[in-house]
Amino acid sequence: MARKTGNYHSEHIEWLKDPENAAGYLNAVIEEEDKDALLLALRNIAGAEGGMAAVAEKAHLKRESLYRMLSPSGNPALSNLFSILHGMGLKMTIQPDKAVTAT
Repeated sequence: MARKTGNYHSEHIEWLKDPENAAGYLNAVIEEEDKDALLLALRNIAGAEGGMAAVAEKAHLKRESLYRMLSPSGNPALSNLFSILHGMGLKMTIQPDKAVTAT
């Protein structure tokens, strides 16, 4: 008998509701240095945080602007990125790149 699996996307969104998981996910995506992956990750976290409308309200942005910024062709300004992260209950930090500082 075939094993029934859940909907990966739904399970992923549920997992992202935990701020520690969301932060770890974003950090992993940032390490890849892939803008498209980062925008997708932010869209996924927005889904976990109640959707774009909820995040836009918390971030003090218009919903349409948030959709545009996080679209595959989006390019949010740094100030908007800080607002978006704040709306998701997250913040950006900087840490040394151990690969670079070890040499």
